[in-house]
Parts: sequence; C-alpha cells; structure tokens
Amino acid sequence: MMVYILLGTGFEEIEAVAPCDLLRRAGIETKLVGVSGPTVVGSHGVAVEADLTLGEVDFDAMELLMLPGGLRGVASLRASTEALALTKRAYDAGKYVAAICAAPTILAQLSITDGKRATCYPGKEPEMGGAICVDAPAVTDGKVLTGRSAGASFDFALALITALKGEAAAQKVASGVVYPAR
Repeated sequence: MMVYILLGTGFEEIEAVAPCDLLRRAGIETKLVGVSGPTVVGSHGVAVEADLTLGEVDFDAMELLMLPGGLRGVASLRASTEALALTKRAYDAGKYVAAICAAPTILAQLSITDGKRATCYPGKEPEMGGAICVDAPAVTDGKVLTGRSAGASFDFALALITALKGEAAAQKVASGVVYPAR
C-alpha cells in the first residue's frame, strides 16, 4: 500500500506534511512527490525535500494519490500535464484520489467529483462543477476524499487513514497525537 502526495511549488505546507505524518504513524507507506523537482517550496516559504519526483511514481504500487491545496500549489499542479494525467489515470484505475482546500477544484476539472459529495475551501464551490458540495472538514464519497482547508488537515488525514486501514487505525493515530475530535 503506497500513498503519493503531489507537491507543486506553492503548496500549503500543513495540508501535505500533516497528512504525510499521520499516514506514516498509521504504518502506511507515504511518499512526497516533487512535481517540478526534488525540492519544493511551499506557500509559506518552507522548503521540503520530496522523496521522489513525478517520473519516479510507481503507479502499480499506488493505493491513494493526494493533492494538497494552496492557490499557487494548485496552479503548479494544474500547469503539469503529467500531474493531471496521473490524477485522472489513478481515478480511472479505481485508486483512491484525495484533495484538500483549493485542490478539489482540480478533481472537478477532471470530472472526478461529478455527482459526488465533496468539500473545498469556502468560496471555491463555483469551481466544483458537478460536485455536490458539503460543508464539512472532510468528505469521503467512494474512492474520492476531499478536505475543506488547512484547519481540517487532521480530519482529512484521519479520513484517509480510515479509508485505507479502517476506523480503528484512525482512532489509534488520533489518540496517539491527542487529537480531540475523534
């Protein structure tokens, strides 16, 4: 089981690093993927050394592909035809696809959220196309998982863990970091 988190320049740091941390605490192999190279600078100037680059993703090993938000990060992902193609291919192959904050608009652009319940950063709903927008920190609809914002990073990460390993695993991680919402 492998989770890949795509990092485009300007990504929202907490929306990538918090889920990566919590997924790893749950024993889920998780890799940060630099879309434009191995070092990616986030929206608040935090430079992150990715585990691999986009060309090194092992599609067959992938269980879940995650897109963090951040307006510039989303623009970076949108500018990468390879990132968009990988996202669409993952969904079409029945893998989990997840996005948080402004990034669910990429899923909408690819028609992935059409007819599905989803959440996004408040005010981005007009960009959600055929999605059924829900005001919640994290929403799971089949193999599509969405998160509202940076402040929902823990809820979103725990939803990813629940999807991949079950509620008990998510509860164990939440308890381990003393997260009160579960």
